[in-house]
Amino acid sequence: MKPYLIRGIYEWITDNHWTAYILVDAEKDSSNVPIQHVNDGKIILNIQGDAVQQLSLGNEYIEFNARFSGKPTHVSFTVESVLGIYAKENGQGMVFEANKTNNNNDDDPPPDNSPPPPEKKKSKRPNLRIVK
Repeated sequence: MKPYLIRGIYEWITDNHWTAYILVDAEKDSSNVPIQHVNDGKIILNIQGDAVQQLSLGNEYIEFNARFSGKPTHVSFTVESVLGIYAKENGQGMVFEANKTNNNNDDDPPPDNSPPPPEKKKSKRPNLRIVK
C-alpha cells in the first residue's frame, strides 16, 4: 500500500503546483544517495519534475537522476526506506512509520499496550435515585 500512497501524494502535490520533497532513511543498505547531504542518517530530496530526470516511483524502488553540487548522480532507494513525502510550500503530506523489522504483517493488529480497565466494585445496594 505504501508505494500507492507515495505515488498518490506525489501526484496531488504536483497537481497543485507545489514542490514534492521526500524524506529517506539513508542508512538502509539498499539506499544509494549522496552521502555528503545526509544529516542524522536521513536525507530530504526534491523529487519535483524540474529537479530530477527519469523519476520512477516503483512498487519496490524509487530512482531518478539529479545533480548534486553540479555533479550528475543516480539516486535509488527502496520504498521501505521512505519516511515521508510532503509539499515544501506548506508541509502537507504523509509521514510513514519506520519499520523496525521486515517481518511485520499488515493484517496483524497493533499490540494493545493499554492497561486493563479497572474492575468495578459490586455494590449490595441498588444505584437508583428518584428524580423529581
